[in-house]
Amino acid sequence: MFLSVAADLAQGISHTIVRLLPYMAIMAVLFTALTWVSPCNKGRPWWGKRGLVTDLCYFFIVPVFSRYARIGLAVALAAFVLGITTTKGLVAFFDHGHGPLSRLPFWVQFAIYLVGSEFCLYWFHRAFHSSALWKYHAVHHSSEDIDWISASRFHPVNLIFGTILVDVVSLMSGITSDIFLVLAPFNVLSSGWVHANLDWTLGPFKYVLAGPVFHRWHHEKHHVGVNFAGTFSLFDVMFGTFYMPEGVLPQEYGIDDAAMPESFGGQLVYPIVN
Repeated sequence: MFLSVAADLAQGISHTIVRLLPYMAIMAVLFTALTWVSPCNKGRPWWGKRGLVTDLCYFFIVPVFSRYARIGLAVALAAFVLGITTTKGLVAFFDHGHGPLSRLPFWVQFAIYLVGSEFCLYWFHRAFHSSALWKYHAVHHSSEDIDWISASRFHPVNLIFGTILVDVVSLMSGITSDIFLVLAPFNVLSSGWVHANLDWTLGPFKYVLAGPVFHRWHHEKHHVGVNFAGTFSLFDVMFGTFYMPEGVLPQEYGIDDAAMPESFGGQLVYPIVN
């Protein structure tokens, strides 16, 4: 029994990592070429950035953690809240959803999830900038050289009370899991895109969609309380946190906290011991 579970776990982990490799290759080539043409901040290429090893650890470990945390939390809530405890029932729950939302057309569910999740994540993001939760989110802001490879640098607590919780609540509300399969490639690529070292402001579209310069202002160490949206900058416009000064580009990143370690393991325990 134990060996079977261990084998399934190992297979799941390897499957997740192998699926990441094509995305990594695409972003490495694409953003290297684009940054060479129009960088926001000239200097180190992404493979020479400070904290690269730490970023690589997050890039491969975070998706594995997120996958099993999402599954575990969803199964637990399905059992205790909905009373679904059989294997057949759980498979049906994940495949077809549960409740009134599950009976809506796919495209309606897709629209509800896309807008609703972004709205929730905007406010979760703002919450993690409060004094009580900041140390968990400070891990994401600790990188002094922001590039596409920095996108996965998130503390597990930040992930659980952020994207994972939003996804699980969406499932509990009846949203089909097929939507996550469709959006998974988009989420990986868009996260890399908004963190890429590009000077693209998106012109008039900056008031609707998040872009590289928009998000780099969020990481600029003197303006971390702005531009919280991950996909739709419209929410920042609506709630007064939009910041995109004309003719100026963000320059300085990181946080003013000498206690923040650079290592992956050190950052995991940082919010607990400080």
